[in-house]
Amino acid sequence: MTAHVAVVGGSLAGLRTAEQLRAAGHTGPVTVFGAERHLPYNRPPLSKELLYAPGAASPGELHAKVAFRRRASVADVTFRLGTPVVAADLPGGRLSLQDGSSVAYDGLVAATGLRPRRLELPGPHAGRHVLRTLEDCVALRGGLRPGAAVVVLGAGFIGCEVAATALRLGCRVTVVEPGGGPMQRVLGARLADGIRRHHEAAGITFVIGRSAARFLGEGSVTGVGLDDGSTLAAEAVVEAVGSVPNTEWLAGNGSLDLSDGVLCDNRLMARGAERLVAAGDIARFPNPLFDDVPRRVEHWSIPTDTAKRAAATLTEALTGAGAGPGDRVPFAPVPSFWSDQLDLRFQSFGSPALADEVRVEEGDPDRPADGVLATCHRRSAHVGTIAVNLPPARQRELRAAFTTLPAAV
Repeated sequence: MTAHVAVVGGSLAGLRTAEQLRAAGHTGPVTVFGAERHLPYNRPPLSKELLYAPGAASPGELHAKVAFRRRASVADVTFRLGTPVVAADLPGGRLSLQDGSSVAYDGLVAATGLRPRRLELPGPHAGRHVLRTLEDCVALRGGLRPGAAVVVLGAGFIGCEVAATALRLGCRVTVVEPGGGPMQRVLGARLADGIRRHHEAAGITFVIGRSAARFLGEGSVTGVGLDDGSTLAAEAVVEAVGSVPNTEWLAGNGSLDLSDGVLCDNRLMARGAERLVAAGDIARFPNPLFDDVPRRVEHWSIPTDTAKRAAATLTEALTGAGAGPGDRVPFAPVPSFWSDQLDLRFQSFGSPALADEVRVEEGDPDRPADGVLATCHRRSAHVGTIAVNLPPARQRELRAAFTTLPAAV
């Protein structure tokens, strides 16, 4: 087929969708549009290995360490990098680019992912960091000098990973979290409390139940003012307070629901649009493994899983063919992610954040380095598994067991 497919988003989801379009039999032109000037690369090392890397490496040097290998199947795919798509005319099948040009397409993939949420607070901007791109990593690394006071706002997984890396670099690290213990939304209160004590024993300070109210300093940040009137000294501040889906370029197409990513059906076709699919953590879709509620999933496994289904769905739409045998099966991926912090490795399967109860099945939460297994339940149905410092073979068993569970409805 000769239809032109435009993939908007040049990260993992965009790359995997291009690969899966070829695997699904699409032989026409494919163009991947990326806002960054780098070819697709692996982001998890940004808060760990790359952030810890010595020297003032450039983004290009870091990219060489984490760039994804391009498979032969996408050798003829065009990558247009560093020129974001700013608007889409879905009825007309045309994209508008930031450089003023426009491009026609026959099929469209939304894979623009997320950006870090920023705090709208008074005070200077210099010295405030987020972590999403190679450039972010280089900028933050420059502020992580031995002895520097570093304040991390947010105790989710990214915030805790950055805190652990900064501590390894010799910084004095304080984590501020208004909502409870570190990673509590996923780990539950009991395990989160044990992780907090483990990290505190290593040297990280936690301020729980408080939030930032303002940034102090003239020209550059020198501290953070909290909502109780207290202050924390800070030579660098990391804002790790969540993400925002990059959907603005789809605005103006009134039939789309962009209230939280792109609302899709179970086959990842956008609701209210033809020949538009979504892939990666911008896609909001129902997963029958849990229930029929559409949700976005920000786990590392999701770009690859959604790319395969989205590519098959779009290829069928462009050819007019019905769903293939594999695509009549409900799309029910098992989300998974991992996190490395100090001497701890976390592995998660399913959607622990949906749980209303977390049960510690093995180990002692107060000694997480010795290994802990927790299961996450919603109305008694198993919706997630958390492993801390369990061996790889045991983790594989847990994942296999999870995929056999009935839908948790």
